[in-house]
Amino acid sequence: MDSKSVLEGVKNGSLSIEEAERYFSRKAFEDMGYAKLDTYREIRSGFPEVVYCPNKPDAYLQAIYMRLVAEQGEVFGTRATPEQAELVRQVVPNIVYSPLAKTLKLEKIDKRHEGLIAVCTAGTADVPVAEEAAQTAEFFGAKVERHYDVGVSGLHRLVAKLEALQQANCIVAVAGMEGALASVIGGLVRNPVIAVPTSVGYGASFHGVSALLTMINSCANCVSVVNIDNGYGAGYIATQINRLATKKN
Repeated sequence: MDSKSVLEGVKNGSLSIEEAERYFSRKAFEDMGYAKLDTYREIRSGFPEVVYCPNKPDAYLQAIYMRLVAEQGEVFGTRATPEQAELVRQVVPNIVYSPLAKTLKLEKIDKRHEGLIAVCTAGTADVPVAEEAAQTAEFFGAKVERHYDVGVSGLHRLVAKLEALQQANCIVAVAGMEGALASVIGGLVRNPVIAVPTSVGYGASFHGVSALLTMINSCANCVSVVNIDNGYGAGYIATQINRLATKKN
């Protein structure tokens, strides 16, 4: 049960004030020995704890997912492998895995999606990172529109989407190689652009460093940059901006 459910329970009479008080007087984290689950993170920051799946022992990963589902009613994990998805499915049967984004999630059925975030890629090879960003924002309650393969090597493709991009509260621009997409979009819109460099490219792209440097040195004033391949970070920040734009705190 999450904090919103507790408050709604008090409001509709299904929970007593004493029961709600016990919920909010819990410890700020749950110590599992090998992990300390930040069960107050959503109350404190507006976002629940998310699971970074790589390198976690199988039993730990299963137990963490079970506890977070019990605490939050939903859970979101990043960079999960197909093998990890099968392991978690043994203890959370309705878990949903995206092989493209490598996300492993269980969402509440009645979740509302508000505002508008546009997620763009320069090329199709950038889509996995973009999907991590898009699915992160959607899990956190944002409405997302996807505009893929609109890179600068065919600028007319981006121009065709310009009106839609200008309507978004925030734009996530995902690109590898020289990373020019973020600067081009930044010069065409008045809303914040979050640039995500990807490790897509040939040898001199240095596994995304060339795109990172281009984005950091952008002359478009509305562009900010996250780390290489960090779709999750971009989706999180985009959601914060989207919430401010829709006055959802």
